[in-house]
Amino acid sequence: MLLLTYIVLFVITVYTFGFGITLWKGKQKFSAAAVFFLCLTLIVLPFFTII
Repeated sequence: MLLLTYIVLFVITVYTFGFGITLWKGKQKFSAAAVFFLCLTLIVLPFFTII
């Protein structure tokens, strides 16, 4: 079950990071930075809640 959780979080992070890249290419730098911060939160936060 823990492996499934990490796989789902990885897929969500990759999708969100891709959206951030799309925003960056669309000259929306501030929005892209917010999305990248959200990705960073998605990567770091589970280690505080799962373990």
